[in-house]
Amino acid sequence: MKNASLVLGLTVMLAAPGILPAAELKPVTLRAWGAYLELADARVKARLDGSQPFLWADEEPGRLRQLRQGEILVTPFAAKASQGVPGGLIHDWMGSSFIPGARLADVLAVFHDYARYKDFYKPVVADSKTIECGGTEQKFSMLWERHVLFVTAALNGVYEARDFPVGSTRWYSVATTTEVREVVDYGERGERLLPPDRGSGYIWRLRNMVRLEERDGGVYVELEALALTRDIPSSLRWLVSPVIDRLSRSSVLDTLRQTRQAVGFETSSAGREACGYPRRGAEGSGL
Repeated sequence: MKNASLVLGLTVMLAAPGILPAAELKPVTLRAWGAYLELADARVKARLDGSQPFLWADEEPGRLRQLRQGEILVTPFAAKASQGVPGGLIHDWMGSSFIPGARLADVLAVFHDYARYKDFYKPVVADSKTIECGGTEQKFSMLWERHVLFVTAALNGVYEARDFPVGSTRWYSVATTTEVREVVDYGERGERLLPPDRGSGYIWRLRNMVRLEERDGGVYVELEALALTRDIPSSLRWLVSPVIDRLSRSSVLDTLRQTRQAVGFETSSAGREACGYPRRGAEGSGL
């Protein structure tokens, strides 16, 4: 599930293939990203302290009914799916789904099984590895590959994730990239990694914010995917923006659908432990 913002960002930049020269992340762009994350953190705090509903799905009548009927809801978080900042674009999408018959422990077992993200979220996730597991803090890496309009991009990213249990039925998690490096000539003999913050600018920074709540005979899964990418020239936005919006929505939708499928498969198989979180039925599970 933590690959969603990466897929979103790759979709944005690959919608305009072959027309964007090499770039470098500017300090002013990074400062704008930090300011946006502060606003996002404030929204999270409001959900955790009860100032707002914990779930986005609870904010409007009808959303919960749609989710329990099997729909997956995906929408831009704000009026516009992307926000221009100096030297870049910030993309922010919200998605929500319901997994009937699941329990919080089932979803967490998939959610923390970083080594198997390459199985759960293929073909976008070409490889994945667990680096560190320390209770509510984890570190992992993923290699992403994305094809759009005959253009291929490959990126290697390292995430730091932190979990926040909220009682016995709710869970909140934040995963943020500490490093994203473009892979040049991926799959070829001359394949190499570029230094961080240089290259095509497909992705500069990523964050995923996930909320889980067990109730109504299943688990609600909500994902807010944020990505910082390079800017798109204003002369091309009229052409590229509709493609970006359509493909970005599809990317978040696919991530939530694949998560639901992975949870269904795991709950029907033998118990296993993923990064310290045993699935229901596994020995010693306390969730």
